[in-house]
Amino acid sequence: MAPSHEHEMVSRLVALCVEAVDPIRVARFWAAVLQWDVDQASRHGDSHDAVGVVSPDRKTIRMLFLPVQARKANKNAIHLDLSSSSLDDQSEAVAKFIERGAQHIDVGQRPEESHVVLADPEGNEFCVLEPGNSFVDNRSRFGSITCDGSPEVGHFWSAALGWPLVWDQDGETAIRASDATGPFITWGGPTPTSDMPRRWHFDITPLDGGQEAEVERLISLGAIPVKTAGGDPARVVLADPDQNPFCVVRSSDHRLW
Repeated sequence: MAPSHEHEMVSRLVALCVEAVDPIRVARFWAAVLQWDVDQASRHGDSHDAVGVVSPDRKTIRMLFLPVQARKANKNAIHLDLSSSSLDDQSEAVAKFIERGAQHIDVGQRPEESHVVLADPEGNEFCVLEPGNSFVDNRSRFGSITCDGSPEVGHFWSAALGWPLVWDQDGETAIRASDATGPFITWGGPTPTSDMPRRWHFDITPLDGGQEAEVERLISLGAIPVKTAGGDPARVVLADPDQNPFCVVRSSDHRLW
């Protein structure tokens, strides 16, 4: 049964942040894939080099691409699953994504599986799902944020965001906002190891109350404080129960909306 969050403080999920050597190139790729808009006015703390990608209606999470020097070396613990409305749509989408710089990649998928696994221009894995997949819908290409991880972390994020659990069995969990305006977030499979690089993370901001009170609440739910050198006081870095870092951002200092 999904936990109740009525009358509780919760946070808003505002950005899925992705580290990239060439943020503008990767942002333009994902803008084309999702049919979203590039917003170079986006910021991430004090960084003016971040590049945002936002849906035309501004009603869902945006993606924010952050500059780093190190290239991707390991499989990501988070990837996107994209929806398709028909087999023809799936095939046409795959062809278009490859034209824009994607490539086929082998992550151990079986030949009989009906989804297609690709990587973006910097090697970030993503899937183009077959039509009729139960964890996406056809209102947009953005189907789900799919994460490696334990059921515990799915329960944590359900409580953190106030999103109900829509799946909780067989070691897998999934949540989605109750108004169904955004993507599913799912967890399952291996729990990331503590030394695995995390090139993708969430930015959240308190909906009610201050940043300090929300940080305390998240720690009470199982979040772990993360020490950072020379950090931005507007951004508090925590880790979820699977040790995935995320940022709690003061709403007054957030530059994403």
